[in-house]
Amino acid sequence: MTKKEILEIRHQFAPSACSIGKICGCYVDGDKKKIATWKEAFLSLPEEEAFKYFEIFKKTLSGSIGKNLTTMEFPAEQEGENGTQDFLLQLRNSKLDDNTLIESFYDRVIESYDYTGNYLILLIHDTYDVPGKTSDGLTMEDASEEIYEYLLCSICHVNLSKAGLSYFDTENTFHNRVRDWIVDMPDIGFLFPAFMDRSTDIHHVLYYNKQPEEMHFEFVDRLLGTDFPISAGTQKETFQSIITETLGNDCAYEVIRNIHDHLNEMTEEHKDQPEPLTLSRQEIRHLLSDSGVSEKKLEQFDEHFDKAAGISLPNPKHMDTDGRIKPPKVELYASNLMNSRAFEVKTPDVMIRVNPERTDLIETKEIDGVKCIVIQITDSVEVNGIPAKP
Repeated sequence: MTKKEILEIRHQFAPSACSIGKICGCYVDGDKKKIATWKEAFLSLPEEEAFKYFEIFKKTLSGSIGKNLTTMEFPAEQEGENGTQDFLLQLRNSKLDDNTLIESFYDRVIESYDYTGNYLILLIHDTYDVPGKTSDGLTMEDASEEIYEYLLCSICHVNLSKAGLSYFDTENTFHNRVRDWIVDMPDIGFLFPAFMDRSTDIHHVLYYNKQPEEMHFEFVDRLLGTDFPISAGTQKETFQSIITETLGNDCAYEVIRNIHDHLNEMTEEHKDQPEPLTLSRQEIRHLLSDSGVSEKKLEQFDEHFDKAAGISLPNPKHMDTDGRIKPPKVELYASNLMNSRAFEVKTPDVMIRVNPERTDLIETKEIDGVKCIVIQITDSVEVNGIPAKP
C-alpha cells in the first residue's frame, strides 16, 4: 500500500466519515487468560470514547512504510480451505456477527502473540464507499466505484498508571492517587484486505509494528501466514553486508561515499512518486557499478547477495528439503539503508557528521606518511559553540 492509500483509510476514523459497523474486544491477562470480551455497535459509543478508539485505529495505520508498515502477500497455500487468508476472509464476510469465528480469532491471537503482561485485542469491521476520482485527481463524492469492506485489528498493552500523589478537592488535601489500568497505543496490528490501487486486494495484508526490530515472527507466521517482513535494521545490515562482502579489501572511502551519493540522488529523484523507493537485486548491482565497483568484483555479487539476504530471513519457508537457504526475492527500502539527514565517518576516537549533500568536503589523504581524513573548512568554524579562527 502507498502512503496516499493508507491516509485515505485513516481519514475514515473521524466522526464526519465514520462508517464502522461493529467493534469487538478481548482483554487478556499475563497468563493468557481472557478476562473479558464484548461486542457492540461502534456508532452507539459515547463521543469521547469513540475519539479514543479513533486515536488507536489511526495509530495502527501510522509510521514509515517499510519500517512500521509492511504490505505482505499471502502464499498460495494460505488462500485455500483452512488457510489463514481464508479464515480472515470468513471473519470479514461475517461482519463480526459470528461469535464462534470471533472467539477463534481471539484464541489464535493469544496463542501466537508473545507478551507477558495484560493486553487488549480490538477488532473492527468497516465498509468504505470508495469515491471516484477524475483524471486530474479530484474526488467525486457522488460517484462511488466500489465498496471496500475490511477488518482492522489493534493489539494494545494495558498497564497500570504511574503511582503518585493526587489532589482531592473534597478534602482539600493530597493522597496517593488511584491507579487505573490504562490502554496504550497499539503494539502491533493489521488491515485486511489491503487497499491497493484504491481497491480491495484480498491477496495482501498491511501489517503494523510499533517496534520495527521486534517482528513478532510467531504472530506473523501463525495468525497471518505470510512470509516474514525484513526489519528496517536488518535491511540496513543486509545492505552493508552486501557492500562489504562484494568489495572485500577494496572497500575504500571514496567508493562508499559514491554509493551514498548515488543512493541520495535516486531517493531525491523518486520523492514525488506515490510508492517509496525500493531496491531489488539488480538495482543494487547497478548502484554499485555506477559507484565505481569493478566488474571483476561484481562477478561474485549474486553469491554475496544471496548469502546476506538468506541470513536476514530466519524463515523455514525459505529452506529447501536439505535445509539449505533458498535465495529469496528481496527488495530493500532506500529509506532504511542510509541516514538521509547526515553522512557519518567514524574512527575509534572520532565521529564526523556532514550534510549529506556536501560529502565532497571530506577526503582521505596521506600526509607525512600518515593516512588522514581531511575536512575542507571555511571562515566559519565553531568549537563547542565558540567561534574559532581556521
